[in-house]
Amino acid sequence: MANPGFPITLDVKGRPCVVLGGDEEAADKVHRLLDAGAKVTVVSPTLNDALRKLAAAAKVIHRVRLFRGQDAEGALLVINTLRTDEDLSRSLYELATKEKFLLCSLDQPEYSNAWLPAVVSRGHLRCAVSTSGTAPALASRLRQDLEEIFDGTFQSFLEWLSSVRESVQGSESDAERRRTLLRDAVSGFKLSGKIDYPKAWLDERAKVKS
Repeated sequence: MANPGFPITLDVKGRPCVVLGGDEEAADKVHRLLDAGAKVTVVSPTLNDALRKLAAAAKVIHRVRLFRGQDAEGALLVINTLRTDEDLSRSLYELATKEKFLLCSLDQPEYSNAWLPAVVSRGHLRCAVSTSGTAPALASRLRQDLEEIFDGTFQSFLEWLSSVRESVQGSESDAERRRTLLRDAVSGFKLSGKIDYPKAWLDERAKVKS
């Protein structure tokens, strides 16, 4: 059964986090951690170009070898991008249970105690999309479509709302009046759209109905 989990936003600023792997996917997770202010260690015998540049600029620590248990000491979060080594994933999970750190082994929910949603990032907006691990490809597609909806215009709108909030908090002492002004600022905003389903599913659905 899929585990929906309990969605939260994790504060990793200034906290040690570890990423296992050196490919494009590992680089994506490293960049997301760096954007959030984490102190990142990458454990991998090899790195792709993007990660090599980060290591050369001392933006990440690189352990040029396979993972060892001490790599997780003091870590808040460990992200394992190595899908093909089940023995490693199992031992990592046992270590996470013992040492009580958060572990996400990508596409291996049975060896994870934390899961990474697909994230839409636009200015101050962070919109997380999860299918509870049942359809990662769909979560990725939803992220791509939402990125088109939340475009540069939306980012400018959000920045304007931030300035309005700052101005109202500085000029209006009455709490209820502040809430009213801020609600008025978003009055008229509406997100609308439609869903186009794949033909294969529509055909299957039609068979069931008939």
